Amino acid sequence: MTGSFDKTSAAGWTEGVAFAMEAGMVQIPYALLKHYRTLRLTDGEMLLLMQLLAFKQAERNEFPTWEQLQTRLGCTANEIALYFSKLTKEGFLRIDSVEDRSSSVQFERYNLTGLYRKLAECMIAERTEANDEDDFLFAGQPEIQNGTTQSSPTEERNLFTIFEKEFGRPLSPMEYETINSWMDQDRYPEELILLALKEAVFAGKVHFRYIDRILLEWSRNRVRNAQDAKEYAQRFRGGGRS
Repeated sequence: MTGSFDKTSAAGWTEGVAFAMEAGMVQIPYALLKHYRTLRLTDGEMLLLMQLLAFKQAERNEFPTWEQLQTRLGCTANEIALYFSKLTKEGFLRIDSVEDRSSSVQFERYNLTGLYRKLAECMIAERTEANDEDDFLFAGQPEIQNGTTQSSPTEERNLFTIFEKEFGRPLSPMEYETINSWMDQDRYPEELILLALKEAVFAGKVHFRYIDRILLEWSRNRVRNAQDAKEYAQRFRGGGRS
């Protein structure tokens, strides 16, 4: 080997990468990669969860067979059974039975809401141990809207619980991923996420797309904290809203 990367090799490598990109990508929550040991998950259980995410996102298959999982993981049916037994027993996943309204056909799918809840608890514990600022609390922070009720400190410490309370229902796995993405990828402070939620509630538009647009607009206008958001809202409303 000469260590060189000739044109033929480069072309082959490029084609391989292009094919891999066309095959699609899968989003794995960063919190899962970071905290799976804290949750006492084995490498095998972690890989199983990742494969369930891959089947759902890349292949639109929410209920892969054990044979398919065995092929992907390279393990035995007994090992798959042990993984599922632990994950379901400890509340990481469950199997839902769903009916297709158009065809009245029932089908099953894996539900990972329990996993996302446990990851949320890990994230909160991590912030508490690090003695970070109490971004989950509105106490001492200026309100954007007058007359907005404040939650108790216990309730407000869980960002996901606040969203579920305002939405009036449990969050979906995709909604958990969206909130995690706001924090881990977009680096929005929890304070701003909660303020955006309050704005959405005030406007009567309690859905994630509207909240995401608020956060994006604030980011473009260099709104970084509660005071910035309050001043921006006053300027915006002072100019009139269409």
